[in-house]
Amino acid sequence: TTRLIMGLVPPMKYGILGHNISYSVSPAMQGAAFAAARLPHAYNLIDMQDVDEFVNSDLWKDSAFGGCSVTIPHKQAIIPHLDELTDAAQTIGAVNTVIVKQPVGEKSERTLIGDNTDWKGIFNPLNRKLGSTPSSDKVGVALILGGGGTARAAAYAASQLGLERVYFNRTPSKAQDLADRFGGTVAMNLEDGDEPDCLGSILKSLNGEARVVISTLPASAEFELPTWFVDGAKDSESKPIIFDVNYKPYWTKLLHQADDVKFPLVRGSEMLWEQGVGQFELWTGRTAPYKVMQDVVLKNCLPEEAEE
Repeated sequence: TTRLIMGLVPPMKYGILGHNISYSVSPAMQGAAFAAARLPHAYNLIDMQDVDEFVNSDLWKDSAFGGCSVTIPHKQAIIPHLDELTDAAQTIGAVNTVIVKQPVGEKSERTLIGDNTDWKGIFNPLNRKLGSTPSSDKVGVALILGGGGTARAAAYAASQLGLERVYFNRTPSKAQDLADRFGGTVAMNLEDGDEPDCLGSILKSLNGEARVVISTLPASAEFELPTWFVDGAKDSESKPIIFDVNYKPYWTKLLHQADDVKFPLVRGSEMLWEQGVGQFELWTGRTAPYKVMQDVVLKNCLPEEAEE
């Protein structure tokens, strides 16, 4: 049967488009997924400084090109080269997945579709964890830290989860951009003061409690939550879920802080395989071998001593 499936499915070419991406786990993850599903496809690194170079390449024009993952710094630059965007990609304003729809019937041209599965990588783990934590009569709030493309995916995911959004970034104008695009409030600082634009006041005015904190800040920022926030939440029935989008290092300062007080954690490694599962399913129309993809990512992300 393997040979039969291999023979029936034409081998397609996929890859991850980005720059300085030799660290990427995606080729190992998607390669293992294709092998587990007995699909004859290839998935490679496409390391290019600019998108124009890629859209003029043989691979892009190849009839066997099935699509690609898109990572930093090309998630916005790829958009003008696509025929259609999904609602998620349009709203978030970034594409992390290109899907090639082959011509059907009279149509002689393929269709290039831009989608975004980054938000699903944030939404899915949070949705699972929120479902198993007690709810309260307060308004659920997501505190979103950072202001880049991942923060936009986080804001979209939080709105899909039905959470109010509060944004904090050292450059307030970037936080304001998020609030303008996705709705929500900008906190000028994370203090528990009387000023209306500090986090404590905002939570009070919303009658809200932070159910989720999503940090899209680099691990090198060594961000930690303020003591008042941690102390106030650690005795709460519904402790906030702390989501750090970094997948290396395995432990960031924020995750250590949250773990010390038994807050539920989500790591970037989970986001990585969830968004990859979404991509595999968009490209192949099949259910992804979830466990296979998860194992590859964890093998790559777990610190040596944690693999026991």
